[in-house]
Amino acid sequence: MYTVIDIETTGLSPKKEKITEIAIYVYDGEKIIDEFISLVNPERPVPYFITRLTGITNEMLARAPKFYEIAKKIVEITENRIFVAHNVDFDYNFIKEEFARLGYEFQRKKLCTVKLSKKIIPGRKSYSLGKLTHELGIVINGRHRAAGDAYATVQLFEYLLKIDAQSKPLIEEISYHSMKGLHPEFDKGIIDKLPEKTGVYYFYDENSELIYIGKSINIHKRVLQHLSNSKTAKAVKMRSRIVDISFEETGSELIALLLESDEIKKHKPVFNRAQRRSFFQYGIYTFEDEQGYLRFEIRKNQGKEMPLTSYTSLQSAKSGLSAFCEEYELCQKLCGLYDTEGACFHYGIKQCKGACIGEELPADYNKRAKSLINKFEYESTNFLIIDKGRTAREKSVVKIEKGKYCGFGYFEPEITGDNVQLIAESTKPYNDNRDVQIIIKGFVSTNRLKLLKF
Repeated sequence: MYTVIDIETTGLSPKKEKITEIAIYVYDGEKIIDEFISLVNPERPVPYFITRLTGITNEMLARAPKFYEIAKKIVEITENRIFVAHNVDFDYNFIKEEFARLGYEFQRKKLCTVKLSKKIIPGRKSYSLGKLTHELGIVINGRHRAAGDAYATVQLFEYLLKIDAQSKPLIEEISYHSMKGLHPEFDKGIIDKLPEKTGVYYFYDENSELIYIGKSINIHKRVLQHLSNSKTAKAVKMRSRIVDISFEETGSELIALLLESDEIKKHKPVFNRAQRRSFFQYGIYTFEDEQGYLRFEIRKNQGKEMPLTSYTSLQSAKSGLSAFCEEYELCQKLCGLYDTEGACFHYGIKQCKGACIGEELPADYNKRAKSLINKFEYESTNFLIIDKGRTAREKSVVKIEKGKYCGFGYFEPEITGDNVQLIAESTKPYNDNRDVQIIIKGFVSTNRLKLLKF
C-alpha cells in the first residue's frame, strides 16, 4: 500500500521554511482508495516569488489549519504505507522536520518516482515531473499545487507499474532495499525501529556476540546499506551473520565518532579488527629538513606521531594543505605539493619567495610556517566543545582539560545557563588516546563549533 504525496512550501530548506499545502493519495497499486488535501498555515508570510509560482497567497492561508492541527491525520493516513513522491527526499524531509518541531519522530519507508523512472524508462531528456508527464501524455491539472502534482505522480506511478511484469519486483527492491543472503533468524522489522538520526549502531550474531560497531549521521540509512552490500566477500559474510541490531543516538557526529572509537577498543568486534578505525585517515605532519626549513607533508595516520590536523581523504588533505600554502605564502615544494629538483611552480609566478632553491633564508620562511603550526594548537588547554544534542532542548559537550580528552556528555541550556562549571560536570569520563585526539583535532578544524574556555 502506498501514500503518494506532494507538498508546497515557503522555500527550499526544511530547517528554515514551512509547508503551505499538502496532498496525500492512498494508492493500493490499482486505484486511489483515500485522500487528504489541505492548505497549511505556515505561521509566516509567503514570499512573493512563491505566490507567483503556486498561486498560494497569505490571504488563502490565514484561516488554514496549522500543521499541528492536521498532524494526527497525516500520521494515520501514512501509517504502515510506503511514502511515494517525485524527488521524495524533498517532501519527506519537510514533513519529517515539521513533526520534529512537535517532538514526534516521523519515519516511513520511502520510494522516489524520479529514481524509479530512471530505472524503468531510462534515456529521457528530463525527469522533472512537468516534462516527464508531458512526454508520457499525463495531464497535470494544477501544476505547482499539491493536489495536482500528487495526482500526476499517482498517474506516473501507475504507468510505471503497468509497463511490464518486472516493474513490481523492481519497485519492491527500491522500496525495501532488497536484502538477500541475510541470516534466517534476522527479523526485518528491526529495520523499521532504527532512527534516521546520528549515532552508533551495533550488530550481533545468533549467539548475541557483538560482531560490528559503526557510526552514521543517519543510522537507518547506513544499516540498510550494510544489509544490501554485496561489493566484497567480507561485507556479504558479515551481513549473513547479523541477527540483531541495537543503537545509541548521540545527536552530534563528533560524539558518535568518539563513542564508536571507544566502543571498538573496548569490545574489539571481529569485523572491525581489520578495518581502519579513524574517520580521519590522512594528516598533515611537520618536520625540519637538513637545511633548517620547516616542512609539511601528508601521511596516513598510522604511527604514534600526532598530525597537526586530519582529513577524511587524501584529496581533501591535499586541498587543505594547498589552501594553507597560499594563505601563508609557503613553498609548494617544501609542502610536498610540487615534486621537483628545482624551483616550485609558485616561484615562477612570484607567489613563493624562493625557499625551494635557497633564496629565502630558513629563519624568514619558518616564521610563516610556525604561524600555520600555531593555527592548530589549542588556544587554551582547558575548554569545552559544544555541539548538537539528541533533542532540540539538549546540547552535547566534549571536555578537554590540560590538552587531554576527558569525555563527553549532555546538558540542557535552560538548566545550566552559561555556567561553564555545571556544563563541564555533565560529562562522563572516557579514556584519552591518539585516535580520539586525531578525531577531535580533525573535526574541530573542519567544523564550526562553539568552544568554551574554563
